[in-house]
Amino acid sequence: MLVRQILDPALAQYAYLIGCPRTGEAIVIDPERDIDRYHDIAAQHKLRIVAAADTHIHADYLSGLREFAERGVKVYASDEGGPAWRYEWLLDSNYSYQLVRHDDRFMVGNIELVVVHTPGHTPEHVSYEVIDRGAGAKDPIGIVTGDFVFVGDLGRPDLLEEAAGVIGTMIPGAQQLYRSLSRFRQLPEYVQVWPAHGAGSACGKSLGDIPMSTVGYELRTSPAIAAASSETAFIEYILSGQPEPPLYFARMKRDNRIGPTVIGSVPAIPRLAPHELAGLAGRTDVVVVDTRPRDQFLAAHLPKSLLAELTFQFATITGSYIAEHTPIYLVIDEAQVDHAVRILLRIGLDHLRGFVTPADLAAHQAAGGAIASTEAIGIDEMERRRTAGGVRILDVRGKTDFDAAHVPGAVNIAHPRLLARLSELPNDVPVLVHCASGARAAHAVALLERHGYRPVTVADHFVKWTPAAPAPA
Repeated sequence: MLVRQILDPALAQYAYLIGCPRTGEAIVIDPERDIDRYHDIAAQHKLRIVAAADTHIHADYLSGLREFAERGVKVYASDEGGPAWRYEWLLDSNYSYQLVRHDDRFMVGNIELVVVHTPGHTPEHVSYEVIDRGAGAKDPIGIVTGDFVFVGDLGRPDLLEEAAGVIGTMIPGAQQLYRSLSRFRQLPEYVQVWPAHGAGSACGKSLGDIPMSTVGYELRTSPAIAAASSETAFIEYILSGQPEPPLYFARMKRDNRIGPTVIGSVPAIPRLAPHELAGLAGRTDVVVVDTRPRDQFLAAHLPKSLLAELTFQFATITGSYIAEHTPIYLVIDEAQVDHAVRILLRIGLDHLRGFVTPADLAAHQAAGGAIASTEAIGIDEMERRRTAGGVRILDVRGKTDFDAAHVPGAVNIAHPRLLARLSELPNDVPVLVHCASGARAAHAVALLERHGYRPVTVADHFVKWTPAAPAPA
């Protein structure tokens, strides 16, 4: 048997290629939408992908299951959770598919996969125990846990309510998750745990930065499992301190249920001519996504453009700040275009129209083209202006950090939720925006500028903040 964990660092996501070298057949579990990567890896190992499966209806990326189905690959999807949690695009389709339920079994070559219904994160969630029958094994070597068990954490049960607006699901989800742990505890301790996410994902609150684990290790060390001493204690633990989910999660849940648009292949987007760049300045019917370092963006950028550096935050920023049907242009190094396009496709931002390079933007500026800049200040200057009055402080950190320490009178809106809550901010006074280090603040300021606010970014570390001394009596 061959197992390859395939990491997408942009989304902290793991897919799994599991193959039988004897028959040359393989399955991919939890694939993303740009499936050419999986075919390339399979070919490197002289395997052909004959099956693909999802653990659940994902909220953090568009599944590649439909792309595989379009190419004649048999796909497996959960039939658990009730009618509201079925894969609508599969029902009555001509695709080769099987809807699976708890304890169903199927073979890929000499590898047996056993379906385990593990609700909690979502009602339809399943995991897959993997048994190497070709080697004579009778027990599983590993379990693909999806968003059920992570390294050091469990999948959050509040995501349906917090991200997708399915009211009244978080407590029942936590109760289901508590019960799902019972079968996990019964597995042999040597069974490997192959999760769908690692550190950096918003699908949990303390995911470890280790790619895989074992049942025994998680039973001994996971704080989330340790909290399951009682159902009441577990529910309180698992629902507290979860990070604010990005806005695009709701779209992913919707599209994965009704069926993502088939892309066929990753598109090659054109490089714009210099005069075309000038025509994008100041427009809000399209969006220019500037991937340069934030200090360069703050100094000079195309008016109304967004900042989204090509870091682990790129998907969160673009997915939370851009409406799904908006035409997108990139300011980006040409060598990074394919990488950025793939990330955008994985979160359903398909309307990619073209790109310019940083050199193109500099030439536009040198020729007298429209350019904007953003004021950046330090933390001491923020405090001086706050005490002087006539400004509003916006803290774009998460609620947990805000509750621990914050500036008096500040408005707290976690940056992935900012677009949906702009109406809570005044637009008649300057808005001073801070986070922990200045990174999230810079991205948020670009969004505010695009929507007509007068923001100032606090390019400094919040730990340096001290309240101004009161005036002498």
